Amino acid sequence: MTERVVVTGVGLITPVGVDRATTWKNLVDGKSGIEQIESFDAEGFESRIAGEIPEFDPLERLERKASRRLDRFSQFACVASLEAMEQAGLDMEKEDATRVGVLIGSGVGGIITLSNQFDVLREKGPTRVSPFLIPMMLTDLAGGQVSMLIGAKGPNFAVVSACATGADSIGEAKAMIERGDIDVAIAGGTEASVCEIAVAGFSACMALSKNNDDPQGASRPFDAERDGFVLGEGAGVLVLESIEHAMSRGAEPLAELAGYGATSDAFHVTQPGPGGVGAARAMTIAMKQAGVSPDEVDYINAHGTSTPLNDKTETEAMKAAFGDAVTGVPVSSTKSMTGHLLGAAGGVEAAVSVMAIAKSAIPPTINLQNPDPECDLDYTPNLVRRGVVRTTMSNSLGFGGHNASLLFKSFED
Repeated sequence: MTERVVVTGVGLITPVGVDRATTWKNLVDGKSGIEQIESFDAEGFESRIAGEIPEFDPLERLERKASRRLDRFSQFACVASLEAMEQAGLDMEKEDATRVGVLIGSGVGGIITLSNQFDVLREKGPTRVSPFLIPMMLTDLAGGQVSMLIGAKGPNFAVVSACATGADSIGEAKAMIERGDIDVAIAGGTEASVCEIAVAGFSACMALSKNNDDPQGASRPFDAERDGFVLGEGAGVLVLESIEHAMSRGAEPLAELAGYGATSDAFHVTQPGPGGVGAARAMTIAMKQAGVSPDEVDYINAHGTSTPLNDKTETEAMKAAFGDAVTGVPVSSTKSMTGHLLGAAGGVEAAVSVMAIAKSAIPPTINLQNPDPECDLDYTPNLVRRGVVRTTMSNSLGFGGHNASLLFKSFED
């Protein structure tokens, strides 16, 4: 018998909050976390805005020596994982550590450390490069550091699928629990890529917004005046468990993770496939796996990057997957407030989708002032919508043609 999987804990670090509660409050309040870049001098850059988290202090949760040997993306992963475990009431001393897995991915890993050490190499020579460069930059080390921090000895690896990374990590963790390989998974995504080379690189791809004079209004998914995404940083982590395991220790599920679909466009490095066919297929797979019909979905957290092509194509994909039912499904893009967290986006937005069920509220899409005629769904513009939310979907699409959809349901025995 396939194990059912529930979410018992959520950990969040985002540009709108350094923890779960603050992030949720600011999302439902429609508050943007996007400002002028502070972490480096962005003068001369085409895009000079980002969703940074200057108030994040790893020393509030991590030891100083250990923290100094972690890239920022690993620091985010560790702190978010601890928060998720605390909400879940997960005590590793009472667990079989070999039955606890960690699947935390990142799109680009320790790019800040790598960039800094290139400067050291050029300025001071090869013998001055840090011995911690490699373990700090490797993408798998976010999950590796979490596993060492908490003592988890089950499967531990990093899924990397660009901006679908967090969602695919959660989906693959679900599959491992369903197979009976593990009882518990710490799963999600983390990213810290606000640095010169990343901003320059995404600008060269013509992916970033140039609306530098209005940072908080720059990320405007589904709006006719959108001109690109805004880079963000942070982490989103879930504690997943089999229902049997959660019940045996008296945990209170926040939601059930009932469906996961993953597909590839096999079309283009950066552009979504025509008509959103691949993304639509991922949504359909997730609904079928969950045994949910399109008219039963109460909320879709869209990928909604604020790029001209994504938002139009994702709208087409939702129409293809949901058919006539799509007009009755509220959609929103929380990237309008957080910016695009790349590999962390799917983890953050999965967490938001779980909290929408737990909190009976749908966060808005802010900055939606001038709707694009080709984006004509109910995007929950500008104001939170409150009411019972039983079933949610979170969509993540990534460079390389990756599509991932997660389907969450309110928990019922």
